Amino acid sequence: MNLFPDEARRRELFPICGEQVFLAHAAVAPLPTFVADAICAYTRASSENHQEFGDVLRDVKRTRQACAQLIGAHADEIALLGPTSLGLSLFANGLDWQPGDEVLCYHGDYPANVYPWLELRRRGITVRYLEPAAPGEITPELVARALTPRTRLVALASAHFFTGYRLDVTAIGTLLHERGVLFSLDAIQTLGAFPLDVEKAHVDFLSADAHKWLLGPLAIGIVYVRRAHFERLRPTLLGAWNVLAPNFNTQDDITFVPTAQRYEPGVLNILGIIGMKAALDFFHATGMDTIAARLLELKAYLVRQLEPLGFTILGPCEGSAASGITTFRHAIASSTALFAALEKAHVIASLRHDRAGLDYLRFSPHCYNTEAEIDHAVEALRSAL
Repeated sequence: MNLFPDEARRRELFPICGEQVFLAHAAVAPLPTFVADAICAYTRASSENHQEFGDVLRDVKRTRQACAQLIGAHADEIALLGPTSLGLSLFANGLDWQPGDEVLCYHGDYPANVYPWLELRRRGITVRYLEPAAPGEITPELVARALTPRTRLVALASAHFFTGYRLDVTAIGTLLHERGVLFSLDAIQTLGAFPLDVEKAHVDFLSADAHKWLLGPLAIGIVYVRRAHFERLRPTLLGAWNVLAPNFNTQDDITFVPTAQRYEPGVLNILGIIGMKAALDFFHATGMDTIAARLLELKAYLVRQLEPLGFTILGPCEGSAASGITTFRHAIASSTALFAALEKAHVIASLRHDRAGLDYLRFSPHCYNTEAEIDHAVEALRSAL
């Protein structure tokens, strides 16, 4: 199911394909032409006008709507902020924590989704860790067993950055909703790769930067706060954009604007917003179900070639927990050496290490990659072996 059968058109939309095989979208993605063009057009216009000229605020509104459509939210529940850790820190710092409250998270998650919660220990909050049977394997059953009457919030990543294990977000969210426990989701490893409906999944808070699977710029993303929690989650960054100040005159009382704009303290990253909107237009036009199917198709194709070469693959290779991330290592060959061989073959992958210091290769192709590119990457590995 090649989404871009016209190779010339594929390279026109994704120029990275002209010189390299890029298989590292779980890290920092290259910008497609349509994203780069949107950013350049805004930048040029900003040299001829001020940076909030004309239709910029209209474009901000449209971007909120596009973000909301992507995750099944309402536009007034979207704040346009990045990086991911900013949104997660707003969640951790803004809740009205009470003595005895507990937070449940996973020590093996990407640090951006652990440190904001660990910092709460300074405020007397208990932070407890999930202990999965395998790295990243967070199941609804595991979460259910770990809950206590004091659990106030569970903070998880939608897919594990290392093994690629993809959570059943809806099952976990439903479980937590039934127990009255808040659910915070770091969604950066699935937004742009797999569908998500925050309403159906009972997600209370979500943060995800655009620079990975969303194919957008750095330091801009989607922060979602369920409308029902606006008063519960107090903004901890304050300015003239999120606190009412008629005609820019400071008031004696702090009154926040009535939408998720209350979490945006000052001027927005318009350049990033324009770029992210262009990326979102691509995903809406292509369809998230189509993209997800293509990612799993590429994963299956890759796994079929890796296993005969003696590679051990972490995480699920198929099924509902599989994602676009494939992490693997060889029993004998050094992953660091193989990574260098891939670079010489113009294949961009990721080199990652586990807690024991073992090195692994991580491939994360996107929907525009092809089987021929996978073949090229695997041949580079075969030659190095």
